[in-house]
Amino acid sequence: MTSLKTVSLAATAFVTMASQAIAADNQGLLEQINQYSANSATAQVNSIFQLSDVSPSDWAFDALRNLVENYNCIVGYPDGTYRGNRPLSRYEFAAGLNACLQQIERLITSGSSEVTAEDLAALRRLVNEFEAELATLGARVDDLEGRVEFLEDHQFSTTTKLVGEVSFNVSDAFGDGIDDAQTVFQDKVRLMLVTSFTGKDRLYTRLSAGNSGPSFTGQYDTLGSGFVPRTQEGRFSYDGERDNDVTIDRLHYAFPVGDSTTVTAMAILGAHHFYADTFNTGLEAGGGSNGALSRFGERNPIYRLGIGTSTTGIGIKHDFNDVFQLSAGYLATNGSDPSEGEGLFNGTYSAMAQLAIKPSDKFKFGVNYVRGYATDSSDFAYGGTGTGWANNLNNSGMGMAINNVETNSFGGQVQWDVTDKISLRGWVGYTDAKFDEGEADIWTWAGILALPDLGKPGNMGAIIVGSEPYATNLEIGGSTPRGFTDDMPLHIEGLYKYQLSKNISITPGVIWLINPNQNEDNEDIIIGTIRTTFSF
Repeated sequence: MTSLKTVSLAATAFVTMASQAIAADNQGLLEQINQYSANSATAQVNSIFQLSDVSPSDWAFDALRNLVENYNCIVGYPDGTYRGNRPLSRYEFAAGLNACLQQIERLITSGSSEVTAEDLAALRRLVNEFEAELATLGARVDDLEGRVEFLEDHQFSTTTKLVGEVSFNVSDAFGDGIDDAQTVFQDKVRLMLVTSFTGKDRLYTRLSAGNSGPSFTGQYDTLGSGFVPRTQEGRFSYDGERDNDVTIDRLHYAFPVGDSTTVTAMAILGAHHFYADTFNTGLEAGGGSNGALSRFGERNPIYRLGIGTSTTGIGIKHDFNDVFQLSAGYLATNGSDPSEGEGLFNGTYSAMAQLAIKPSDKFKFGVNYVRGYATDSSDFAYGGTGTGWANNLNNSGMGMAINNVETNSFGGQVQWDVTDKISLRGWVGYTDAKFDEGEADIWTWAGILALPDLGKPGNMGAIIVGSEPYATNLEIGGSTPRGFTDDMPLHIEGLYKYQLSKNISITPGVIWLINPNQNEDNEDIIIGTIRTTFSF
């Protein structure tokens, strides 16, 4: 929901212009009353761009756009103009207020919007201020207070709104690198309560359920000989849950400190992407079903170091100005576990610092550094992306003794919106990993062509080409592990999200894995899916 604070902002714009108006004589006043009560000289506006004399550079553009697109209660003149620079009478403002109040009431009744206590207070002040004008225009002033009370009684909460996402996914995997995979119909459900106590803070409480498990990784024929670990390549962005068991999988509280700093405390599902920019607008969906098909397609995998449902942590983002932004955070994978060798500061952790630079509205880039440490009780992993060799450095299943792993990771990301409908993105990541008896270099990279609004507003086409995290120069005890290969794997992903309506989209797509599990002898794997997403 877009906050009704936009109503107050637009009201400020109206009142500012009203102060410029010269009092009309009685005859002019009667003409105004007749004109605006009958609404004869205006036409309904469904898009801000229907108003020929309103441009994005106007100071009240965002307020007007929100009123038009979210509440549909702004009208223009028959010639397609808004005439925002001319003096405004109190009667005109009262007519607009009445129209918006009626529309807001309809939205609440239909269950498609919620109003905060702060918003309701603003509505009450406006109704009291313009009571006389509303009465003169024929509005039932006596009932206005009741209508505001109606909003209070029929919304979900004055402090909390419900945001939901449900996806139906029909998928299959093909190729000689697959062992008898079957066509599947899977689901993912997310219900999130977003609560604000001050109007600027946010408490996120999310319930999730699903039945996709780790996608098709169990059917990959990529193990080979020796102690070759199973690859995590090609996993869907929304996968993970099993048997549709409902869990609380996110509990975060974000709040401002001053005008330029935001702090995010993460009690459940700590991760770096929740507080830092990942430079992939429209494809980054936070593990949801509205962005890229795969986990890899969402963001540079080094943002996933330390991620987990049990992970706790804190993130801080500070805007120095419109160009420079600094983010930093600390995650403890078992931060809620009081056992020896666990907790916030004595177990597996991941600490990140990132500098983001945005020279213009269409171009931004960032560099980041992640310091990590994985104990013998937590697998070193890139959050469900990458080859088996890049994810299991301290797993005895690789044929090595369990070790603690120290890592230093470096990343660079960029997003260039060439036009409103063409965007180029990419990243590169490198990890220097060291453990008791060995070391490894781990690489990842990607290039993305994104096509926002392809065909119509809200659509998204994308082609993603890159390598999920893979290990090179892996040595254990001075020698190369049995079965290890260091061929560069390729991940090629294509998708097209089509908006059937405001709340329903359908996304067909394909993921093609070449040299899976960093072995050119492994056969290609092709994964196809049709994803239908319901957002509310």
